[in-house]
Amino acid sequence: MTLLLIGLLGGFITGISPCILPVLPVVFLSGGVQSARPEFAKDPVGALREKLAGVPSAVARREVQASGLPDAAELVPRSSGLRPYLVILGLVLSFSAFTLFGTILIQALHLPDDLIRWVGLIVLVLLGVGLIVPRFERMLEKPFAWIPQRAVGTDRGGLALGVVLGAVYVPCAGPVLAAITVAGATGRIGVQTIALTLSFALGTAIPLLAFALAGRRVGERVRSFRRHQRAIRTASGAVMIALALALAFNATDAVQRAIPDYTASVNAFLQHSTAQGIVSAGGGALSRCAASASERLQDCGPAPAFTGIRSWQNTPGDRPLTLKGLEGKVVLVDFWAYSCINCQREIAHVNAWYRAYHALGLEVVGVHTPEYAFEHDPGNVAAGAKRLGIRYPIAIDDRDATWNAYHNYSWPAAYLVDAAGDVRHVSVGEGRYGAEETLIRRLIAQTHPHAVLPRPTAVPDDSPTDPRQTPETYLGASRAEGYAGPTSYLSGTRSFTMPGSVPSGRYGLTGTWTIADEEITAGRDAAITLSYEASEVYLDVGGTGTLTVSAVTRGAAHTRTIAVSGAPNIRTVVSAASPRTGVVTVRLSPGLKAYSFTFG
Repeated sequence: MTLLLIGLLGGFITGISPCILPVLPVVFLSGGVQSARPEFAKDPVGALREKLAGVPSAVARREVQASGLPDAAELVPRSSGLRPYLVILGLVLSFSAFTLFGTILIQALHLPDDLIRWVGLIVLVLLGVGLIVPRFERMLEKPFAWIPQRAVGTDRGGLALGVVLGAVYVPCAGPVLAAITVAGATGRIGVQTIALTLSFALGTAIPLLAFALAGRRVGERVRSFRRHQRAIRTASGAVMIALALALAFNATDAVQRAIPDYTASVNAFLQHSTAQGIVSAGGGALSRCAASASERLQDCGPAPAFTGIRSWQNTPGDRPLTLKGLEGKVVLVDFWAYSCINCQREIAHVNAWYRAYHALGLEVVGVHTPEYAFEHDPGNVAAGAKRLGIRYPIAIDDRDATWNAYHNYSWPAAYLVDAAGDVRHVSVGEGRYGAEETLIRRLIAQTHPHAVLPRPTAVPDDSPTDPRQTPETYLGASRAEGYAGPTSYLSGTRSFTMPGSVPSGRYGLTGTWTIADEEITAGRDAAITLSYEASEVYLDVGGTGTLTVSAVTRGAAHTRTIAVSGAPNIRTVVSAASPRTGVVTVRLSPGLKAYSFTFG
């Protein structure tokens, strides 16, 4: 029920967001005004329509010719008023299908990622031309002449139009797509994911249907609309073609950037909630413990086994460990990724606990579940672990199998397992390290009553506490949300121009960049300017070259150079004693790959 409500709310918010604005003229004209129903008592053409309702089109044309009424040929047969509902129904159905199965099908057939979008744009142009040129519309309908059908006039094509709009509308659905991407990565596209997608689509349908019905109402109330149906069809076709061209050349991006995204904060919350809900659904007691944020020992059920582990590091002979083999010990199962700044801050505490309590019966297993493609390389993981000083065993969870078994959804996340193999506490995210260490000490004391425990560790808690801190900002095309420049942000190589100003929490590019799904690669004169609020700013970057960082501190400009070499990892580009609002420009030498900004 939570996912259904979140889906409905997310869909409704998206349906009134700037992302949907370019689609509204088509919904208003072709989905609404074009379906206007005449007042039969006052309109002789409307009366003729009433007479010919359900009559085969050939018979209807003969009746129209015999009537001698002006413009009647353009108005027969009549609209039943279903067109707005058909357009929105088609949008809901196609959006749901393309969102759930389009990506899977395209990847299986090794087709271009944006194939669905381009097919939708082409069909949108064809439908637009058909509205302007009736003879062309009849050519489009000819392949489907074998389907038995009644004459439904301006209702005709409503469902097809909705299907096409659903295909070009899919990129707007950031929150639900993020959740479904996570669900797909974890192999859990099931009932919850389908329910989320359908509820999101229905939530979106509410404001869009209201807009279409408003268009129909205008068409019925304004006499000139009723008398010039042919002109309405032509205008609708022209708007469809214009929308397709604007989407093809990314002209709509400028419109969306010019309008403040008044739904951004709500969408960010929904994106987190949906992803968390999809992955944790069905986790039983383990998921309930993760959601409770309790600082006491709980009964969270048996710890799932280590599953699908590709390889092990920091074990004797790199041999695998099992929870069965660790019975009698207190075990901390810690999910991490080596280039995750949140994980790196947490690992300082985990390292200290391992040093203090390993000899007393504590074992730590760091389950490395990658976020980026480069984190699948065991060599990169080993190098990252060495930099962080990790000496406890590491399980390489490349296929997310153990992550899935624990119904996990966050980096970092720690599962405290007692000597009998039951999970007794779950800690998701950063912070609360003192309470976590207290529970570790309690379990050790229960397992070994005569053990002499050392003093608690004293590692400073560097977890960010500023609620205004800029959230993690991804740079790859698949998850980019903070881009603020005038140039379109699609996969490929192009020259970028910096905007006049960069809003807080967003970034702009200048110079030549190659945009890919996960990362952006610097070309000639490449630079990123970021506006942020944080104490620390980190850039996840890889390759060989230099970063030239320019920032203004206390009114004075400072520039420094950072050498980059090897596998991607985070580099500190800004460091201050307390949270601050600032702007930093990072110039990257050609060939360097940048993945994301994180903050502290």
